[in-house]
Amino acid sequence: MSSDITSIVADSRIGGQRWDRMIFGHFIEHFHTQIYGGLYEPGSQLADDRGFRMDVIEALRELKTPIMRWPGGNYVSDHHWYEAIGLNRIPSYNKAWRVPEPNTFGTDEFIAWCREVGCEPYICTNGGNGTAEEMSNWVEYCNGRYETRYANQRRQNGNDRPFGVRYWGIGNESYGDWQIGAKTAAEWGPYVAESAKMMRAVDEDILLSAAAVPDSEWTMGLLRSAGRYLDLISIHGYWDHLSQVENPSDYMTAIMSCESPDRMIAETRNVIGAAGFTGKVKIAFDEWNLRGWHHPDGTGDDKIKARDLNDVPSTYTMADALFSASFFNACLRNADVVTMANVAPTVNTRGPLYAHKDGIVRRTTFHAMKMYVDHIRERMIDARVEGPRLGHGAKSVARVDAIVSKDGAGTTVTIVNRDPTAKADCRIMLDGQTLRGEFSVDILEGNSADAFNSVEKPNAVAPRRAVVQDKDEAFSIPPHALCMLHIPA
Repeated sequence: MSSDITSIVADSRIGGQRWDRMIFGHFIEHFHTQIYGGLYEPGSQLADDRGFRMDVIEALRELKTPIMRWPGGNYVSDHHWYEAIGLNRIPSYNKAWRVPEPNTFGTDEFIAWCREVGCEPYICTNGGNGTAEEMSNWVEYCNGRYETRYANQRRQNGNDRPFGVRYWGIGNESYGDWQIGAKTAAEWGPYVAESAKMMRAVDEDILLSAAAVPDSEWTMGLLRSAGRYLDLISIHGYWDHLSQVENPSDYMTAIMSCESPDRMIAETRNVIGAAGFTGKVKIAFDEWNLRGWHHPDGTGDDKIKARDLNDVPSTYTMADALFSASFFNACLRNADVVTMANVAPTVNTRGPLYAHKDGIVRRTTFHAMKMYVDHIRERMIDARVEGPRLGHGAKSVARVDAIVSKDGAGTTVTIVNRDPTAKADCRIMLDGQTLRGEFSVDILEGNSADAFNSVEKPNAVAPRRAVVQDKDEAFSIPPHALCMLHIPA
């Protein structure tokens, strides 16, 4: 076989791994225009009488959004849920993001919004300056069934029936000194254990996560103290670090990060195993994106205004789409341990959706995500991919990444060609037979690796349906492209 050809070999006769749709989850935070001016904009001609942007909701229904994590993020380390319920809400100053918070979008609004979208709510609690009691009271407000203080508050606020929130998180990046109320490794495990005990005392059926890192000291201590109370550990990843200077990496620099999620998952899996919780505690990759958020230090208006730079449309190119595809491949390959992932965020900043006053733009990442949501089949088949590497400076990644999924109706081979300018020839062997013939394929590409969508050109990058035919037992995949090749049963 030529050294320029990539070999994709999969065998469904040895079974397959079912995966969790929560891998295509979302995250929204009270940061800049994600909530206010994003999914919630009272007075907008595009909003309903509750202030919910219906164009955003319709787009998220397109993505079959399974779960939404809220309210943060860094924000939650100084968020007190009881300030954002009821009729008489008083604005607060959020010390995490250093801005006033009107508290007009709180728990009741979030639950109503999730119901409108059709997704599960996932509430991240204040593990910063919050307490175990505050967390458990929040569970009572949402899920309490008895005539008790916080359940009755919910009833007084117009919601007689419990919300039944199943997914709860304890803390956000509590290991980082950028967090309000950051904890040490020694402090974190006992804090989580006590919080989890009190939350489960209110509702024993909730599913709990806690902030973690792929690090033996932090996560081993967490699991030893609190693992018996947890269902998930929460890890986060951003690979283009832009918090202080908004200078997004070019295509090739960005694409060199495509294999990093695989490594993070492997490291976290190893810590879970070493702690004795294999099969008991899973991974929630509940904040992820290629690009980190831009929020330069300081409290001046110019520092806050600089956050607008997160929404420059030319940032979100095919590099973002193909990184997202590579991220999903990593999670799906490891579906036995990764059962949730949440793109961060959903709307504005770095999200797959950009909401402006007149409508929305579906960024390249939106289309990549929709292709996975629509076309990945119910079982992941173990696939071996061998081929040339793509180099840039001292780094390299596989030129082609691929996964194979199958159900009763057929097989889909998902192929990511990371090369910015050259096509990739792929030889596919399924169940011992080399694939030949003509097949339908869904393709996401641009007229260049730097193509992007904008208000002026919202469809510059969009998926297309085509037919492909092998040539000498190899299928040609366009440069900088995500392709899903469909093989009927």
